[in-house]
Amino acid sequence: MNKRKIFNDPVYGFISIPYDIVFDIIEHPIFQRLRRIQQLGLSSLVYPGATHSRFHHSLGAMHLMSKSLEVLKSKGNTITEAESEAAVLAILMHDLGHGPFSHALEGVLVENIPHENISLLLMEKLSVEFGEKIEVAIQIFNNTYPKKFLHQLVSGQLDMDRMDYLNRDSFYSGVSEGVIGYDRILNMLDVHEGNIVVEEKGIYSVEKFLVARRLMYWQVYLHKTALVADLMLKNAILRAKEVYKNNLINDTISPNLNFFLTHTLDAVSFAQELNRFASLDDYDIFHALKMWMNSDDAILKTLATSIVNRTLFKIEFLEENKIAEKYEQLKMKYTQEELDFLVVKGAAKNNAYNPKKDNIYIKFKDGSIKEITAITEQWNIRSLSNPVVKHYIAYPK
Repeated sequence: MNKRKIFNDPVYGFISIPYDIVFDIIEHPIFQRLRRIQQLGLSSLVYPGATHSRFHHSLGAMHLMSKSLEVLKSKGNTITEAESEAAVLAILMHDLGHGPFSHALEGVLVENIPHENISLLLMEKLSVEFGEKIEVAIQIFNNTYPKKFLHQLVSGQLDMDRMDYLNRDSFYSGVSEGVIGYDRILNMLDVHEGNIVVEEKGIYSVEKFLVARRLMYWQVYLHKTALVADLMLKNAILRAKEVYKNNLINDTISPNLNFFLTHTLDAVSFAQELNRFASLDDYDIFHALKMWMNSDDAILKTLATSIVNRTLFKIEFLEENKIAEKYEQLKMKYTQEELDFLVVKGAAKNNAYNPKKDNIYIKFKDGSIKEITAITEQWNIRSLSNPVVKHYIAYPK
């Protein structure tokens, strides 16, 4: 059977499968589940075209990884075919652990277990089936493989994950500010002392990448309407957990969703229930929301109906002291129980570049290396390392 298939991707054109095992992983039910998980949560309620999935994103990131590895090899960096295969597999599987609606329900259905940890568990499950090739991919994913730059291509300031999601989310949302010169950046990549660097000629493309990331966060990822929709979905699940724990409810939501609503799991017990989690997707949640529109619990009914019919809560970005004032006013209108689920306050934070966590280094013709904020001509690039925090409060209109 020919496994070197070609996908027609709307962002990059034709994407080819570089290795037979990549085809096998894509065909696996664990990976096919990503077709049923939206990349941007409920952002399609703001941007109607933003209905793309984690499946799309994973294939795109795989494509960019293949291209970046070819560039690095062409510049004399030693990367074996086995290492290339493992790096491609690592980025392909990096999002396996996302739950329904991606980041919107992170830490809600399953508490205190990040999606990266769940991705690792699912990779380990696949390694039992596919063997050593997956084990090397896990080492790259975990940053335990000797060649650190391979991990940096999976998870770093200029990784293939970010490179794809900025391009893809911009394309599907129609927000052109997210368009980046990914081809230029990829062709300027190199390795210096075991770390990814960017050649001097690519500095302006990197600057645009960082600015695009900042703009996409405020215009798409933290757009106030998308934010309030995700917050309402989160509270709907939290309210359902209370309702289901306190009552023996026999309804038609999926058994696996019912399980996670009624059980609090630690890391060990979650690993034993991994198959249950790997069966969940957006459809389980949306079906449940439609059932809860007729719930006897008024709070759950309000949240579910508002999400399904897109009668979303009002959200305001205010100064922190104004948030407190508004909350005091709302306390006169709602019971404490209603306040806990129908009024949401918090802070949205955007840090486009964090030099304390990871650095972007520029390589000059003389071989010297400098961190980007030390050399950029644009003051706004330096300012991107400072986090921006906006406080919000949301409540029924």
